Amino acid sequence: MPVKELIVTSRGSARGKLGSAGTKEPCCPMATQIALCTAYQRGKRPLCTSGCSCGLKSQGSVQASGPGAKKAVLGPLVGAVDQGTSSTRFLVFNSKTAELLSHHQVEIKQEFPREGWVEQDPKEILQSVYECIEKTCEKLGQLNIDISNIKAIGVSNQRETTVVWDKLTGEPLYNAVVWLDLRTQSTVEKLSKRIPGNNNFVKSKTGLPLSTYFSAVKLRWLLDNVKKVQEAVEENRALFGTIDSWLIWSLTGGINGGVHCTDVTNASRTMLFNIHSLEWDKELCEFFGIPMEILPNVRSSSEIYGLMKISHSLKAGALEGVPISGCLGDQSAALVGQMCFQDGQAKNTYGTGCFLLCNTGHKCVFSEHGLLTTVAYKLGRDKPVYYALEGSVAIAGAVIRWLRDNLGIIKSSEEIEKLAKEVGTSYGCYFVPAFSGLYAPYWEPSARGIICGLLSSPINVISFAALEAVCFQTREILDAMNRDCGIPLSHLQVDGGMTSNKILMQLQADILYIPVVKPSMPETTALGAAMAAGAAEGVGVWSLEPEDLSAVTMERFEPQINAEESEIRYSTWKKAVMKSIGWVTTQSPESGDPSIFCSLPLGFFIVSSMVMLIGARYISGIP
Repeated sequence: MPVKELIVTSRGSARGKLGSAGTKEPCCPMATQIALCTAYQRGKRPLCTSGCSCGLKSQGSVQASGPGAKKAVLGPLVGAVDQGTSSTRFLVFNSKTAELLSHHQVEIKQEFPREGWVEQDPKEILQSVYECIEKTCEKLGQLNIDISNIKAIGVSNQRETTVVWDKLTGEPLYNAVVWLDLRTQSTVEKLSKRIPGNNNFVKSKTGLPLSTYFSAVKLRWLLDNVKKVQEAVEENRALFGTIDSWLIWSLTGGINGGVHCTDVTNASRTMLFNIHSLEWDKELCEFFGIPMEILPNVRSSSEIYGLMKISHSLKAGALEGVPISGCLGDQSAALVGQMCFQDGQAKNTYGTGCFLLCNTGHKCVFSEHGLLTTVAYKLGRDKPVYYALEGSVAIAGAVIRWLRDNLGIIKSSEEIEKLAKEVGTSYGCYFVPAFSGLYAPYWEPSARGIICGLLSSPINVISFAALEAVCFQTREILDAMNRDCGIPLSHLQVDGGMTSNKILMQLQADILYIPVVKPSMPETTALGAAMAAGAAEGVGVWSLEPEDLSAVTMERFEPQINAEESEIRYSTWKKAVMKSIGWVTTQSPESGDPSIFCSLPLGFFIVSSMVMLIGARYISGIP
């Protein structure tokens, strides 16, 4: 069973089990489950929920209800838009305690027009943000929390996903091309031939390998293949941005004065941004053939970009005029939310993909083992920039969605934990979910998903192997990060939706053979965006000073197998990965129609093949 402990995630972090060092263990959910202020660590007693038998002073926050009840007084609140690949959420936090007060979530559709193509509707994404804001404000009203206390809003977003829209009409000129999309493989190959072997200026300026993953090649494809985009660029009507830019422009007025900007973390994922000078790079834009006038202005991650202008048709119009003052790519937001502000602190986020970031401080550390160098955050216009090493896994939570929507062996994402628990092992089955090729540390676009070593009980075994696959991919990244940094991590801080799966967390500890530490409040991505927004100059409701950072309760998973078994399972996984590589040729799905067999259901293809084989044997007279 995991052991709970208190970890103060701030500079000079103190660590110890709850109730140790002469402190009294809190006795109510408010104190143990949300956030313990550092005043408690200094010997002062925390605020507590009303009605609790401990006798501590009551928060009195959300107890009253009904039309005649008084609005609760909570102090300044901060909202966060968390726009991910699979869903959109709006969350509201108490800026003094980091308590999550309410939230709403809407799932986002993904479209697959061809093999390897992944798109989303930018207007659906924007509408989901409006809906989440409205529903969350309604929930706060039901809790008698006055939404006029919301003093700032932050934005975190799926990175690299590319949108081009018309600044005169506000209409997207094409669907958003999602970071997972593979259509640009031939574009990448053509561009690669133009980079001198002894002078990879793209990687030295951006910290990124030339890959389908990043925005520049997606934008290049749109310029080459979508007439509406070409015409809008020629007529100076086009604006480009990642999802944060699209949302901020729309939420601050759109065609009526919307602010076209991005922050340094998102800019650093476009492959057009010089991470040393912190500016769009003219040489890179010329290399990719991108007109610089369509690019957003680059700002820090924590400053006022503009004021909210909510549609008048929405009940959440009370947020009109609230500053949008925080912006971070989702993985940088999680790094801030996990309070990894020291060099060498790392976190792993389990979402649609899986992303392990290690703070490297003010210096760019270039990996020799397949990792990315990226901007971690810049929390203010006059504040220094921090960098990170990153390992990116394309498919993590997406494999669970695949088991549900494509293979149909589970009805809900939660069901996989039950199936995996029933079988308790993969029985030597390994699942490499390389649906979009392999990202770090391989950067191998020719890889495709495989399941090998299958013996029996396929549903349970495949479910277990899918969870193991997420853990093995994390192990590969952690090994690369340990080699680059020189000091192995003693534990791994984790967050994201998948961390609610206790089987997954225990498997991760076993496969890494180090403890895995999970905060009791897992919404660290949204929390990071809220922290950046609340701390912005001109807002100032959230202190990022080390002594003011909140302490949180953690759940700790210790390895439960021996090191030898862990190594055997990992080495077998590596063999499976090698079998997944080289399954596709260099022909890209962006050119020409895909093979007819790509659009046929797998079962029909297999059955038809068997029918043809039997017919051929019959005709030839073979018994």
